[in-house]
Parts: sequence; structure tokens; C-alpha cells
Amino acid sequence: MTLRVRRSTRAGIAAVTVCVALASCGVGADPVQNPELSEDEVTITLNWWGADARTQSTLDVIELFEEEYPNINVEAQYSDWTGYWDRLATTTAAGDMPDVTQFDELYLASYAERGALLDLSSVSNILDPSAVDANVLDSGRVDGTLYAVPTGATTNGVLINTTLFEQYGVEVPDTTSWTWEDFEEAATELSEASDGEVHGISPFGQDSFSLNVWARQHGGELFDAEGDLVLDPEILAAYWQRALDWIDSGAAPSVGEISETMNLPLDQSSLVTGQAAMGFIPAGQFLAYQSAGPDFDYDLANWPTDSDTAEGFQYLKPTMYWSAASTTEHPAEAALLIHFLANDTRVAESFGLDRGEPGNPAFREAVEPLLDDSGKESLAFTEAMSEEVGDTPPITPNGASNIGSGLLGRYYQQVLFGESSPEEAAEGFLNELGDSITAAG
Repeated sequence: MTLRVRRSTRAGIAAVTVCVALASCGVGADPVQNPELSEDEVTITLNWWGADARTQSTLDVIELFEEEYPNINVEAQYSDWTGYWDRLATTTAAGDMPDVTQFDELYLASYAERGALLDLSSVSNILDPSAVDANVLDSGRVDGTLYAVPTGATTNGVLINTTLFEQYGVEVPDTTSWTWEDFEEAATELSEASDGEVHGISPFGQDSFSLNVWARQHGGELFDAEGDLVLDPEILAAYWQRALDWIDSGAAPSVGEISETMNLPLDQSSLVTGQAAMGFIPAGQFLAYQSAGPDFDYDLANWPTDSDTAEGFQYLKPTMYWSAASTTEHPAEAALLIHFLANDTRVAESFGLDRGEPGNPAFREAVEPLLDDSGKESLAFTEAMSEEVGDTPPITPNGASNIGSGLLGRYYQQVLFGESSPEEAAEGFLNELGDSITAAG
């Protein structure tokens, strides 16, 4: 059985809805410790977001699970990212949260702290996540309690369309030692060589992952271990000023061109259509870009640096998680499904790198022989970067989920259109985000 969920209202509503809903929907009862699997027929739901390829591979895995455990039926629920969090907030408010849900780091604390997620230590007789790298696994904890098992982790990288550089006779800088000046010079040269048909950079500005890497390059962080907002407004203003500088130099498209492509699906982005040659992406998305732009060859590189760039600025961000609902009527079966998703290597063979570089080493061993050249490059990049990463920052605190559902983008647009200076927008953004965290607390 499948349920195809379409886009409804803006994803930003989800964070607001869940704040109100979870406080009154009766979630958070103490879980049964070490529940036993039923011998009777049981039906549970599995909920995820993703494109058609992910959906098909997940349906294939559900078949494997049901063959292994014939008395457990798994109903599939899935949607695209935009509608996903609206629907999850609504079903959670109604006390009908799916039994097992694919989660994102932005929303994990928000749901966990309101009692919507199952404490996975209560099902330790069934679920064993110990094969997942300990540092990666810790990213599924909220206040020390494990609520989610990460599928894997990825760093941030620069996607480079080498086909465009070759086409216009521009040399790609040495990405093993490039500086921000090298980066901008190459981008500007490409824009000029193509007479504006292509721009060298698709700039950052509305993505919290790239903002966190930028902040760490400059000795900062978004949040501290207590969940407090600690980002220096000067660092945020400089992040947006850098984007404006690229636009002014011609390295990046005009404000009008950027606004037309903001929030488009990946397969319609300027990095896929060949309108921009470089951009900042989660490295785990490399395969998705290569698949969406088969006429181009892409490379991945670490971010440029300067002489005063802080070491360890890159970090392994959890790509996504598996969590169970605290309201599930079948915690043992939900735990068994998560155990299967996290430990059965047939899952790795089906998923490949679609959910990021696997956090389970056995999954990496299983998937590597099946990868094409692009897949091997993606895996090699993430593994090489894992030697350079710093400590993983604290997860997004309760009340701050809206950073990824429009808040950062809204202030970025104010900067782009000259409605606010980078400094004014930084102050406004941080004040609004801080108020949201305070209200949630």
C-alpha cells in the first residue's frame, strides 16, 4: 500500500503548528521498557521524503523487511520535502504520527523535546544501533537521550562543473590549496569568458548548513551546547556581504536571476541547467546533481580558505535519521524496522548513497562495489574530508527549526533587494530566531 502526499501549504507552517499541537495532543507517555514482538499480524507505517528513485528503493526495502517478518505489514507514506513537514505536524497533532519517520536534523529536537519521539533506549532489546559510528550516532541524541538513528553524515563541499570550465577555456584553480580570492577570480573569469551566458558562482545565502560552515571558518558557531543562539552578527553580515560582492563582480548572477531560481527543485537549479559553474552543496547530494545533469561532468572540492581560516571548520552533518513515534501502538515492531534499516546490508545495496555516506561501516563495504565513478568520487570525497572535520556542532535546538523553512531565506532576500543592509538583516534575523527559541523553551 502506498500513499502519495502532495504539496500543501508552506513548510514553514509546520514548525509553528507542531509547537502548538504537540503541547496538547497527549504525546510523551512513559514508554514500555523492552516491549516484545507480537506473533499476530501487525501493521506499522513508514514515512519519508524524497524523489522517485528514493521512493522506489525504499519500497523495495519494505518488501525485503516484510519477507523477513511476514506478520508485519509496512504501509508507506511519502512526499516531497516541501509538503512533508506540514503533514507530519498535522498527523502528530492528531495523535497519529507514523510509527517510523525519516527525520531531519532541523526538526529532531523540536519533536523530541515535546515528547513526540520514542526514547530508543526503551527498545534496546530489539534495536541495536552500535554499528553506526559513535560520533555520528551521537547526533541523534537530544539532552543525552537517543531519539534517532542517523542514516549517515556528510560534509559541505563546492560542486564544480568542469565541463563549463573546459568549454570556455578557464582553468580550475588548485582546489587542494585554493583561497577565496582564487575562487572568485576563477568564477569572474568564467562569467566573462562566456559573455554572461554562464556565471561562475551560485552564491550561498539562505542555507543553514553553509552558514554554519562559514561561521566555523571564522571561529563561530550557530548554537552552543545549551541550545543558545551564539552566532556573531558580524559573521552573518559578512556571509551575506560576500554574496553581494560576487554579484557586483559578475562572478554570480544578478539579483533578478538569483531570485528566479531560488527554491527551485534540484533538477531545475542553475548548477544543473548549466547557468552556474560552482556552488555550495551537501557533499552527499553529489550523485543527485550528477544524475540530474548527465551532460556535464562535476567535481567536488573542499571550501576555499584564507590564511586566518580556523581549522576543523568542516563537520559531518547527519544526512537524515530514523525515529519512532512515542504514540506508536507497536514500539517493538517499529524498533525492529529501524534495526533492519540501520543494520541489514541489503538495505545499503538498495539505497546506495541516496541517504548520504552510510554511518554503518558494513553498509559502506556493501555499497562501494556497486557504485559508478560518480558514486566512488562522492564516497572518496566524504571519507577524505572525514580526516579534516572538527567536532560536530550541537543540533538545531527546539524553536529554531524555522531557520531552514524560510527565515534565513527571507532576510537574505531583503539583503539582495537592498531592503536591508547585511548588518541590519543580521540583527533582525538573530533577534527573530532568538525570540523563537525563547518562546519554545
